Amino acid sequence: MAHTPTLVPAAELAKLNLMIFPNESADYRRARNALFVEEIELRRHIERVAEQRRALPPGGEVTGDYRFEGEEGPHDLAGLFGDKQTLVVYSYMFGPQRERPCPMCTSLLSAWDGEARDIGQRVALAVVARSPIERLLAFKKERGWRDLKLYSDTNGNFSRDYHGIDKNGSDDSAINVFTRRDGTIRHYWSGEMGSETADPGQDPRGAPDLMPIWTILDMTPEGRGTDWYPKLNYQD
Repeated sequence: MAHTPTLVPAAELAKLNLMIFPNESADYRRARNALFVEEIELRRHIERVAEQRRALPPGGEVTGDYRFEGEEGPHDLAGLFGDKQTLVVYSYMFGPQRERPCPMCTSLLSAWDGEARDIGQRVALAVVARSPIERLLAFKKERGWRDLKLYSDTNGNFSRDYHGIDKNGSDDSAINVFTRRDGTIRHYWSGEMGSETADPGQDPRGAPDLMPIWTILDMTPEGRGTDWYPKLNYQD
């Protein structure tokens, strides 16, 4: 059994914070210190969830007929791993019935493009959509993405099996993680939070949130808001 270190109580750690900012009031500092305790607890809870995720038993073996078309030609799911043992696949809401892709997905992927080379040092990252590869690559060029690897789900089987299509047959965003160990590919984890598990007054989202934009806005007094979402284009 792995040894779990004894943690110093968050309130005790918070007392080690000596930061003070110009002209802040005593009321502000008391409230900020109380928030600091909660931030420490949140950090610890995120790590506990990550540990529990890493301890999952083996998921289902991948046996479906999954076919993809990438910039360099056709692939099966194994081909998306490259030389890595773990594969992260994002299902992009940009199917052939859409005139333009999902703005929220696009905002997320624009942020990920800046991290893709770093992520690729440890695991494989693939973006899968049901539009033809030529259409995906044209939008990649329009958006200025450099390092994301886009693939067309040519027969649609992957999107159907791994929740990239909703019950009405429309595109749905999804994130799935797969492992390749001893020659066997298995499903490892998927984001499973949706509208049915959303809390009142909040958009459906996973935890932690995949979109950096929300993490930054959560630090501001305006927050995420309830009536603003990313767009593909903005007019000045």
